[in-house]
Amino acid sequence: MKNYLLIFFLCFALNNAKSIESKIIHNIDNEVITNIDIKNQFKYLVALNNSLKELNKEKILSISNESIIREKIKKIEISKNFKEVKLNEDYIDILLKNIYSRLNLNSINEFELYLKDYDLTISKIKSKITIDALWNELIIKKYGTKININEDKLKNEILKNSKIQLKEYQLSEIIFEVANKQEINKKYNEIIKSVSEIGFGNSAATYSFSESSKIGGDIGWINENSLNDEIRKNINTLKIGEITKPIILSNGILILKLIDTKNSETTINVENELKKAITYERNRQLNQYSKIYYNKIKKNLEFNG
Repeated sequence: MKNYLLIFFLCFALNNAKSIESKIIHNIDNEVITNIDIKNQFKYLVALNNSLKELNKEKILSISNESIIREKIKKIEISKNFKEVKLNEDYIDILLKNIYSRLNLNSINEFELYLKDYDLTISKIKSKITIDALWNELIIKKYGTKININEDKLKNEILKNSKIQLKEYQLSEIIFEVANKQEINKKYNEIIKSVSEIGFGNSAATYSFSESSKIGGDIGWINENSLNDEIRKNINTLKIGEITKPIILSNGILILKLIDTKNSETTINVENELKKAITYERNRQLNQYSKIYYNKIKKNLEFNG
Protein backbone atom coordinates (compact mmCIF):
# COMPACT_ATOMS: atom_id res chain seq x y z
CA MET A 1 0.00 0.00 0.00
CA LYS A 2 2.84 2.38 0.88
CA ASN A 3 4.49 1.90 -2.54
CA TYR A 4 1.15 2.35 -4.29
CA LEU A 5 0.55 5.64 -2.50
CA LEU A 6 4.08 6.78 -3.34
CA ILE A 7 3.60 6.09 -7.05
CA PHE A 8 0.16 7.72 -6.99
CA PHE A 9 1.61 10.83 -5.39
CA LEU A 10 4.49 10.98 -7.85
CA CYS A 11 2.20 10.63 -10.85
CA PHE A 12 0.00 13.38 -9.48
CA ALA A 13 3.06 15.55 -8.87
CA LEU A 14 4.34 14.96 -12.40
CA ASN A 15 1.06 15.96 -13.99
CA ASN A 16 0.80 19.04 -11.79
CA ALA A 17 4.48 20.02 -11.57
CA LYS A 18 3.83 23.74 -11.54
CA SER A 19 1.34 23.65 -8.70
CA ILE A 20 2.84 20.99 -6.42
CA GLU A 21 5.38 22.05 -3.86
CA SER A 22 8.47 20.00 -3.07
CA LYS A 23 7.77 17.09 -0.72
CA ILE A 24 10.31 14.84 0.98
CA ILE A 25 9.81 11.22 -0.16
CA HIS A 26 12.97 9.59 1.26
CA ASN A 27 15.53 10.50 3.89
CA ILE A 28 18.85 8.64 3.65
CA ASP A 29 21.41 9.52 6.31
CA ASN A 30 19.87 13.02 6.53
CA GLU A 31 20.10 13.41 2.74
CA VAL A 32 16.63 13.92 1.31
CA ILE A 33 15.01 12.84 -1.94
CA THR A 34 11.99 14.89 -2.96
CA ASN A 35 9.20 14.37 -5.45
CA ILE A 36 10.98 16.94 -7.65
CA ASP A 37 14.21 14.88 -7.57
CA ILE A 38 12.30 11.81 -8.73
CA LYS A 39 10.54 13.79 -11.46
CA ASN A 40 13.92 15.06 -12.71
CA GLN A 41 15.31 11.52 -12.66
CA PHE A 42 12.26 10.51 -14.69
CA LYS A 43 13.18 13.06 -17.36
CA TYR A 44 16.86 12.08 -17.27
CA LEU A 45 16.19 8.37 -17.77
CA VAL A 46 13.72 8.96 -20.59
CA ALA A 47 16.18 11.32 -22.31
CA LEU A 48 18.89 8.64 -22.21
CA ASN A 49 16.56 5.79 -23.18
CA ASN A 50 13.71 6.91 -25.42
CA SER A 51 12.09 3.47 -25.38
CA LEU A 52 10.98 4.19 -21.80
CA LYS A 53 8.37 6.48 -23.32
CA GLU A 54 6.46 3.34 -24.23
CA LEU A 55 5.85 2.56 -20.56
CA ASN A 56 3.09 4.11 -18.50
CA LYS A 57 4.07 6.87 -16.09
CA GLU A 58 3.61 4.72 -13.01
CA LYS A 59 6.17 2.22 -14.30
CA ILE A 60 8.72 4.86 -15.30
CA LEU A 61 8.32 6.66 -11.97
CA SER A 62 8.87 3.41 -10.10
CA ILE A 63 12.10 2.89 -12.08
CA SER A 64 13.06 6.54 -11.49
CA ASN A 65 12.45 6.21 -7.76
CA GLU A 66 14.81 3.22 -7.49
CA SER A 67 17.37 4.93 -9.73
CA ILE A 68 17.54 8.15 -7.68
CA ILE A 69 17.88 6.13 -4.47
CA ARG A 70 20.92 4.34 -5.94
CA GLU A 71 22.34 7.65 -7.11
CA LYS A 72 21.88 9.29 -3.71
CA ILE A 73 23.50 6.36 -1.86
CA LYS A 74 26.45 6.43 -4.24
CA LYS A 75 26.83 10.19 -3.79
CA ILE A 76 26.83 9.83 0.00
CA GLU A 77 29.62 7.26 -0.18
CA ILE A 78 31.58 9.27 -2.76
CA SER A 79 31.49 12.31 -0.45
CA LYS A 80 33.15 10.21 2.25
CA ASN A 81 35.98 9.16 -0.04
CA PHE A 82 36.71 12.17 -2.25
CA LYS A 83 37.49 15.77 -1.31
CA GLU A 84 35.32 17.03 -4.16
CA VAL A 85 32.53 15.52 -6.21
CA LYS A 86 34.23 16.72 -9.36
CA LEU A 87 35.83 15.40 -12.55
CA ASN A 88 38.40 16.73 -14.98
CA GLU A 89 36.55 18.73 -17.67
CA ASP A 90 38.29 16.89 -20.52
CA TYR A 91 37.10 13.58 -19.12
CA ILE A 92 33.55 14.92 -18.70
CA ASP A 93 33.60 16.00 -22.35
CA ILE A 94 34.50 12.44 -23.38
CA LEU A 95 31.66 11.01 -21.27
CA LEU A 96 29.19 13.52 -22.72
CA LYS A 97 30.27 12.63 -26.25
CA ASN A 98 29.69 8.95 -25.49
CA ILE A 99 26.13 9.79 -24.45
CA TYR A 100 25.13 12.07 -27.32
CA SER A 101 26.79 9.84 -29.92
CA ARG A 102 24.67 6.94 -28.69
CA LEU A 103 21.63 9.17 -29.26
CA ASN A 104 22.80 9.78 -32.86
CA LEU A 105 23.62 13.41 -32.15
CA ASN A 106 26.69 15.02 -33.70
CA SER A 107 27.72 17.75 -31.28
CA ILE A 108 27.34 19.15 -27.79
CA ASN A 109 25.17 21.92 -29.26
CA GLU A 110 22.77 19.38 -30.72
CA PHE A 111 22.76 17.63 -27.36
CA GLU A 112 21.83 20.86 -25.56
CA LEU A 113 18.90 21.41 -27.91
CA TYR A 114 17.83 17.80 -27.43
CA LEU A 115 17.89 18.16 -23.64
CA LYS A 116 15.64 21.23 -23.75
CA ASP A 117 12.79 18.96 -24.85
CA TYR A 118 13.18 17.17 -21.50
CA ASP A 119 13.68 20.33 -19.44
CA LEU A 120 17.27 19.27 -18.76
CA THR A 121 20.60 21.05 -19.02
CA ILE A 122 24.16 19.97 -19.73
CA SER A 123 24.98 20.97 -16.17
CA LYS A 124 22.47 18.46 -14.77
CA ILE A 125 23.83 15.72 -17.01
CA LYS A 126 27.39 16.51 -15.91
CA SER A 127 26.37 16.20 -12.28
CA LYS A 128 24.89 12.75 -12.80
CA ILE A 129 27.70 11.30 -14.92
CA THR A 130 30.21 12.66 -12.40
CA ILE A 131 28.60 10.53 -9.69
CA ASP A 132 28.69 7.45 -11.91
CA ALA A 133 32.32 8.02 -12.90
CA LEU A 134 33.53 8.66 -9.33
CA TRP A 135 31.64 5.62 -8.10
CA ASN A 136 33.45 3.51 -10.69
CA GLU A 137 36.74 5.06 -9.61
CA LEU A 138 35.93 4.23 -5.98
CA ILE A 139 35.20 0.59 -6.86
CA ILE A 140 38.50 0.37 -8.73
CA LYS A 141 40.37 1.80 -5.72
CA LYS A 142 38.75 -0.65 -3.32
CA TYR A 143 38.68 -3.78 -5.44
CA GLY A 144 41.14 -3.21 -8.29
CA THR A 145 43.75 -5.50 -6.74
CA LYS A 146 41.19 -8.32 -6.57
CA ILE A 147 40.58 -8.32 -10.31
CA ASN A 148 41.92 -11.58 -11.67
CA ILE A 149 42.37 -11.83 -15.45
CA ASN A 150 44.21 -14.67 -17.15
CA GLU A 151 45.76 -12.68 -20.02
CA ASP A 152 47.64 -15.69 -21.40
CA LYS A 153 44.41 -17.63 -21.75
CA LEU A 154 42.68 -14.71 -23.45
CA LYS A 155 45.60 -14.20 -25.82
CA ASN A 156 45.76 -17.89 -26.74
CA GLU A 157 42.05 -17.84 -27.62
CA ILE A 158 42.63 -14.83 -29.87
CA LEU A 159 45.69 -16.37 -31.52
CA LYS A 160 43.69 -19.48 -32.40
CA ASN A 161 41.49 -17.29 -34.56
CA SER A 162 43.89 -14.62 -35.77
CA LYS A 163 43.05 -15.16 -39.46
CA ILE A 164 39.42 -16.18 -39.67
CA GLN A 165 35.98 -14.97 -40.50
CA LEU A 166 35.71 -12.55 -37.60
CA LYS A 167 32.28 -12.50 -35.95
CA GLU A 168 30.88 -9.71 -33.81
CA TYR A 169 27.66 -9.59 -31.85
CA GLN A 170 25.53 -6.57 -31.06
CA LEU A 171 24.08 -7.35 -27.64
CA SER A 172 21.82 -6.06 -24.92
CA GLU A 173 21.90 -7.41 -21.37
CA ILE A 174 19.85 -7.84 -18.23
CA ILE A 175 21.68 -8.84 -15.06
CA PHE A 176 19.43 -9.76 -12.16
CA GLU A 177 19.72 -11.18 -8.66
CA VAL A 178 17.97 -14.03 -6.89
CA ALA A 179 18.03 -15.19 -3.29
CA ASN A 180 18.80 -18.78 -4.28
CA LYS A 181 19.18 -20.98 -7.37
CA GLN A 182 15.62 -22.25 -7.06
CA GLU A 183 14.38 -18.73 -7.85
CA ILE A 184 16.29 -18.39 -11.14
CA ASN A 185 13.67 -19.88 -13.47
CA LYS A 186 10.81 -18.07 -11.73
CA LYS A 187 12.55 -14.70 -12.09
CA TYR A 188 13.66 -15.50 -15.64
CA ASN A 189 10.10 -16.33 -16.69
CA GLU A 190 8.88 -13.11 -15.06
CA ILE A 191 11.42 -11.13 -17.08
CA ILE A 192 10.60 -12.95 -20.33
CA LYS A 193 6.92 -12.15 -19.78
CA SER A 194 7.89 -8.51 -19.25
CA VAL A 195 9.97 -8.55 -22.45
CA SER A 196 6.96 -9.79 -24.42
CA GLU A 197 4.81 -7.00 -22.96
CA ILE A 198 7.11 -3.96 -22.87
CA GLY A 199 10.25 -4.96 -24.79
CA PHE A 200 13.78 -5.94 -23.78
CA GLY A 201 15.08 -2.39 -23.27
CA ASN A 202 12.28 -1.40 -20.92
CA SER A 203 12.59 -4.70 -19.07
CA ALA A 204 16.32 -4.02 -18.63
CA ALA A 205 15.45 -0.65 -17.06
CA THR A 206 13.02 -2.45 -14.76
CA TYR A 207 14.96 -5.54 -13.69
CA SER A 208 18.68 -5.12 -14.41
CA PHE A 209 21.14 -3.85 -11.81
CA SER A 210 23.85 -3.29 -14.43
CA GLU A 211 24.81 0.31 -15.27
CA SER A 212 23.67 -0.47 -18.83
CA SER A 213 20.07 -0.53 -17.56
CA LYS A 214 19.96 3.28 -18.00
CA ILE A 215 20.34 2.81 -21.76
CA GLY A 216 18.05 -0.19 -22.15
CA GLY A 217 20.74 -2.79 -21.49
CA ASP A 218 22.68 -1.86 -24.62
CA ILE A 219 26.33 -3.03 -24.53
CA GLY A 220 27.06 -2.49 -28.22
CA TRP A 221 29.21 -4.61 -30.51
CA ILE A 222 31.33 -7.30 -28.87
CA ASN A 223 33.97 -9.37 -30.66
CA GLU A 224 33.43 -13.10 -30.04
CA ASN A 225 37.01 -13.34 -28.78
CA SER A 226 36.12 -10.95 -25.96
CA LEU A 227 33.47 -13.33 -24.62
CA ASN A 228 34.08 -16.19 -22.24
CA ASP A 229 33.24 -19.73 -23.34
CA GLU A 230 29.95 -19.90 -21.43
CA ILE A 231 28.57 -16.69 -22.94
CA ARG A 232 29.84 -17.53 -26.44
CA LYS A 233 28.20 -20.95 -26.26
CA ASN A 234 24.86 -19.40 -25.28
CA ILE A 235 24.72 -16.81 -28.06
CA ASN A 236 26.22 -18.91 -30.89
CA THR A 237 22.91 -20.65 -31.55
CA LEU A 238 20.71 -17.56 -31.27
CA LYS A 239 18.93 -15.98 -34.19
CA ILE A 240 18.71 -12.19 -34.36
CA GLY A 241 16.10 -10.99 -31.88
CA GLU A 242 16.33 -14.09 -29.68
CA ILE A 243 17.21 -14.18 -25.99
CA THR A 244 19.48 -16.57 -24.10
CA LYS A 245 18.48 -18.81 -21.26
CA PRO A 246 19.76 -17.57 -17.87
CA ILE A 247 23.58 -17.60 -17.69
CA ILE A 248 24.90 -17.95 -14.14
CA LEU A 249 27.82 -15.60 -13.47
CA SER A 250 29.64 -14.68 -10.29
CA ASN A 251 27.97 -11.26 -10.23
CA GLY A 252 24.41 -12.37 -10.95
CA ILE A 253 22.23 -14.01 -13.56
CA LEU A 254 22.76 -12.76 -17.11
CA ILE A 255 20.29 -12.68 -19.98
CA LEU A 256 21.49 -11.53 -23.41
CA LYS A 257 19.52 -10.49 -26.46
CA LEU A 258 21.15 -10.77 -29.87
CA ILE A 259 20.44 -7.55 -31.77
CA ASP A 260 22.61 -8.18 -34.82
CA THR A 261 25.76 -9.93 -36.08
CA LYS A 262 28.42 -9.14 -38.65
CA ASN A 263 31.30 -11.03 -40.20
CA SER A 264 34.43 -9.90 -41.98
CA GLU A 265 37.45 -11.72 -43.35
CA THR A 266 40.33 -10.12 -41.55
CA THR A 267 43.67 -10.53 -39.88
CA ILE A 268 43.10 -9.73 -36.25
CA ASN A 269 45.29 -7.21 -34.47
CA VAL A 270 46.05 -9.46 -31.54
CA GLU A 271 47.14 -6.70 -29.19
CA ASN A 272 44.04 -4.60 -29.86
CA GLU A 273 41.73 -7.58 -29.44
CA LEU A 274 43.52 -8.55 -26.23
CA LYS A 275 42.94 -5.05 -24.84
CA LYS A 276 39.23 -5.33 -25.69
CA ALA A 277 38.97 -8.75 -24.08
CA ILE A 278 40.74 -7.56 -20.93
CA THR A 279 38.49 -4.49 -20.72
CA TYR A 280 35.35 -6.58 -21.08
CA GLU A 281 36.42 -9.08 -18.41
CA ARG A 282 37.66 -6.33 -16.08
CA ASN A 283 34.36 -4.46 -16.34
CA ARG A 284 32.43 -7.66 -15.69
CA GLN A 285 34.35 -8.32 -12.48
CA LEU A 286 34.16 -4.67 -11.36
CA ASN A 287 30.39 -4.76 -11.86
CA GLN A 288 30.30 -7.70 -9.48
CA TYR A 289 32.24 -5.82 -6.80
CA SER A 290 30.18 -2.68 -7.38
CA LYS A 291 27.00 -4.57 -6.51
CA ILE A 292 28.60 -6.17 -3.45
CA TYR A 293 29.86 -2.81 -2.14
CA TYR A 294 26.60 -1.01 -2.86
CA ASN A 295 24.58 -3.60 -0.93
CA LYS A 296 27.06 -3.39 1.94
CA ILE A 297 26.88 0.39 2.38
CA LYS A 298 23.11 0.48 1.83
CA LYS A 299 22.62 -1.80 4.83
CA ASN A 300 24.58 0.59 7.05
CA LEU A 301 22.66 3.73 6.10
CA GLU A 302 19.71 5.13 7.99
CA PHE A 303 16.86 4.93 5.50
CA ASN A 304 13.42 6.46 6.02
CA GLY A 305 10.71 6.54 3.42
